[in-house]
Amino acid sequence: MIPKSHPRYLSLKIRDKIVEGIKKGITSMHGLIAQGRGEAFDYLIGEKTNKFALEAIRTAAAMLILAKKPVISVNGNAAALCPKEMVGLAKALDAPLEVNIFHSSKKREQNIKKWLVKHGAKNVLMPHKGIIKYIEHNRRYCNENGIAKADVVFVPLEDGDRCKALRKMRKKVITVDLNPLSRTAQASNVTIVDNIVRTLPLLVMQVIKYKKIKNKNILKKIIKNYNNRKILKQALQYMKR
Repeated sequence: MIPKSHPRYLSLKIRDKIVEGIKKGITSMHGLIAQGRGEAFDYLIGEKTNKFALEAIRTAAAMLILAKKPVISVNGNAAALCPKEMVGLAKALDAPLEVNIFHSSKKREQNIKKWLVKHGAKNVLMPHKGIIKYIEHNRRYCNENGIAKADVVFVPLEDGDRCKALRKMRKKVITVDLNPLSRTAQASNVTIVDNIVRTLPLLVMQVIKYKKIKNKNILKKIIKNYNNRKILKQALQYMKR
């Protein structure tokens, strides 16, 4: 039992979720390494959602709402850390969730699906006959009616190879990445430099808010005025300070 008075209370609770995810067969052991790496960058941004992240969240919400076929990709860490919020985003957008993991395991894919359904998911797609070009490893497989046909893909905690491949396939990519120097952060259309556990609730609220806007030109303007390079630069400058 971690006392709330502990200075690392929230951080330790997040770590516990990853550990529980491993016990449930949702997250791989490698997910612990990824979590630790992200945590180091979280220190550098003050473990808070900064202005550069908020601007990216607003743009991401606008892009997802205007998408003809948005898809939300879910890996083991994302499922372990914020299943309720991932499901909430899918419901707000009326978009499917699609399970996609780097370390191949049909059993773990099924465990992730069951975990999402337990948290209220109605439409969870699995990797099938769809192929993401330009990739040789396991993550090239996707659902033929999901990521394969998507115009906008939300891929939090992504690996760089797949992100670059999705861009080559002319899909718009939105990611959540605490490392602004990662291949994923650099390749995405919109990079939210923040911790996913803080980002997801804000993104869901922003989507719900923006859905009420009848004039879609307002959302188009938000996207047009966004510059991901500028956002990444701001994040790096903040870390340097």
